[in-house]
Amino acid sequence: MTFYGVKAPLIIFKKYIRLLNNPEKGLKDLELENVSEPSRIRITDFILQKIRIGSGETLADLLQSGVFETTFPLHSLEDKPGKTLLEKWKSWKYVIYKQPVLEIREYFGEKVALYFAWLGWYTLMLCPAALAGLVAFFYGFVHFNCSKISQEICAANTTLMCPLCDQKCPYWPLSDTCTYAKITHLFDNEATVFFAIFMAVWATVFLELWKRQRARDVSDWNMYNWDEDEEELALEIIIDDDCNIKEHEHSYLRSTAVLLGVAATIAILIGIAQALVVYRVLATVFFMRSSWPFLSEHANTAAVMSGAVLHYLTIVIMTKVNRVIATYLCNLEKPRNFTERENSFTSKVFTFQFVTHFSSLFYVAFFLGRINGYPGNYIRIAGEWRLEECHPSGCITDLFIQMCIIMILKQTLSNCMEFLSPFLKYKYRTLKDKRSRVHSEKGSERHTTETWRQNYRLVDVHIFSLFDEFLEMVIQYSFTTIFVAAFPLAPLLALINNVLELRLDAIKMTRLQRRMVPRKANDIGIWLQVLEAVGVLAVITNGLVIAITSEFIPRLIYRYAYGPCAQGKEDIDCLTGYINQSLSTFHTQDFDKRTVVEESLYPNTTECRYRDYRNDDYSFSVQFWHIFAARLGFVIVFEHVAVCIKFIAAWFVPDVPQVVQNETLENKKAYLQELLVLIERSTEV
Repeated sequence: MTFYGVKAPLIIFKKYIRLLNNPEKGLKDLELENVSEPSRIRITDFILQKIRIGSGETLADLLQSGVFETTFPLHSLEDKPGKTLLEKWKSWKYVIYKQPVLEIREYFGEKVALYFAWLGWYTLMLCPAALAGLVAFFYGFVHFNCSKISQEICAANTTLMCPLCDQKCPYWPLSDTCTYAKITHLFDNEATVFFAIFMAVWATVFLELWKRQRARDVSDWNMYNWDEDEEELALEIIIDDDCNIKEHEHSYLRSTAVLLGVAATIAILIGIAQALVVYRVLATVFFMRSSWPFLSEHANTAAVMSGAVLHYLTIVIMTKVNRVIATYLCNLEKPRNFTERENSFTSKVFTFQFVTHFSSLFYVAFFLGRINGYPGNYIRIAGEWRLEECHPSGCITDLFIQMCIIMILKQTLSNCMEFLSPFLKYKYRTLKDKRSRVHSEKGSERHTTETWRQNYRLVDVHIFSLFDEFLEMVIQYSFTTIFVAAFPLAPLLALINNVLELRLDAIKMTRLQRRMVPRKANDIGIWLQVLEAVGVLAVITNGLVIAITSEFIPRLIYRYAYGPCAQGKEDIDCLTGYINQSLSTFHTQDFDKRTVVEESLYPNTTECRYRDYRNDDYSFSVQFWHIFAARLGFVIVFEHVAVCIKFIAAWFVPDVPQVVQNETLENKKAYLQELLVLIERSTEV
C-alpha cells in the first residue's frame, strides 16, 4: 500500500490572505506565515477537488477509476486543540460540562463547531422542558385513581359494549378497560393544556436564545459578516486567474419535474402509512381470534404496539430510499456550489423523513375512531374489514403508545448503530491491516507512515456526515414538540439521549472516524428555517390534539352544560355520569348481515353501547354539535394565543445581543479609521 502526502505551497496561502484581507470576513487570525490548520486543510482540499491534470481528469475521476483508493486529512490530536478534545470532550467525566466549542472550531472548523454549539444549547434548553413534562406526568400520576371517569369505567360491569369485530366477537363489559382508562388519565388531564402552551413558548424562546448564542460565537470568531461566495471566488482565482465561474442556473422545466417528483414521493409515503392502517385493522381481527385469552382481551393495544414496531421498520427502510430519491432530485436542479446542494438536499430529505415519521401519527391523532362509522353502518376496507375504534376514554393513549415505541426504538437502536458501526469497522480494519502489513519502515519515515496507517484504518466520512447528525436531532426535536401534548415525557427522553449523544459523537469523531474536511460557516444554514417551521407546526398540532384527540373539550362541555353541576347540583362531582352520556345506544337488531356476534357469554342482548354522540335514530345529537363548535373555537383561540405569545417572545428576545452589535460597530469604525489614515499618508507623499 502506497501513501501520498499533499502539502500546499506557502504562496497559495499568501494569495488567499491578500485577496481576503478583511477581519470582518473571519480572517483576522490568519497571519501571513501562520495560517490555521483547518484553513490549510480546507484550502488544500478545495484546490485538489477543482484542479485538473494533463488528461483533464479531476481527483474525483481518479478516485472513481481506482487510481487512488481514498483521500483524507490527517488527525493531529497531539496539538493543543486536539489534546483538549481528547481530555475534556470525549471523556465521560465531563458529560455535564459545556461543549469546548472554541477547540472544536480550531480543530474541525466552524461548521462542526456550530453544530455542537447548537446541540449543546438544545440539550441545555431541554432541562426546563423535561421538568415541565415530568410535572404534567406526575399530576396525572397523583390523580391516577381519583379520576371520576376512570372510576365510572371501572364500575361499569353491566354496561355492554358492541363487538370490536364482525367475525364472532362477543359483547364485552366496559369495566374490562379499567386499567386502560387509568393510563389514559396520565396523559389526558388538565395539566396537558398548560404543558402544550408551555412547549409552544419554549420552542420560540429556544430558537431566539440560540440566535443570540450563535451571534456571540460567530462574532468572537470574526465570522459575523463572512461571505461564502467571496471566499469561493478567491479560491477559484487562486487556481486560475482566468477561471470560468459556474453561474446560477434555473429551469422551470427542471423545477416542475422536481416538484412532481417530491409530490409523487410524498404520495407513496402516505400510501405506506395507509398500509399500516390496514395492517392494524387486520391484526386486530387476528388477535381477537387468538386462543390466548390475554392477547384476545388486549387485541387493540397489541395491534397498536405491533403497528408501531412495523412503522419503525418502515422508517429504517424508507430512510435509505428517501436519500436516493432526494439525491436524484437534487442533481436535477444542478446546484451551483456545495451550500446550494446541501440546502436542496436537506429540504427534500427532511420533508420525506418527516412524512415517513409522522404520517401514521397524524392518522392516529386526528382520524382514528372518527371516520369508522357506527354499528350497522361501519366504514369498511374493501367492503370487509372495519376501521379501528377509539377507547371509550379517548384515543390519546393510542397516540402515546405509537410515539413512545417509535421514539425509544429510534433513539436506542440508532445510537447503537451509529456508534457500533464505525467501532466494528475500525476494529476489523485494524486487525486486517496488522495481519497484512510489512514492517519495513525505519526512523522518522516509519513514524510518518505509521501515522498515515492509523488514519487509514479509521472509518471514512462522507460529505454529508454532519448532515446526518443534524437530521437525527431535528427529527428528535420534531418528536419533542409536535404531539408533545400526548407524550409529556418526550423532552426527558430527548435530554437523556442527547447527553449520551454528545459523548458518543466526540468519541466517534476523534477516535473512530477520519477527520472531516473543515468548512467555514456563520450559521446552521437551512436547519434554522426547518426548526422554525417545526415550531409553528407544533403549535397547530398540539392545539388540534387537545381539541380533537383529547377528551378535554367534551369533559368541559359536559361539566358546564350537561352534567350535574350545570343542573345546580353542587354536592357531587361535576363529571358524574360523563361516561354514560358519551356512549350512544345501538339496537342489536339493526346489525347488518356481515356482523356475526358471539352470544354465548351474553345471550339475548338487545342493546349495546358504542362511543359516539348520536340519537336513537343514529343521527348526531345536539351535544355532538356543541362539542364540535367548542373544539373549533378552542383551536382558533389556542392557536391565536400561542402564536401571539410566540411573537411577543420573539420580539422580547432580540436575535443579536447589543454587545455583539456594538462590537461590530466598533470594529467597522476602527477599520474605517485605519483606512482613512492610510489614505491620508498616501496623499501626503
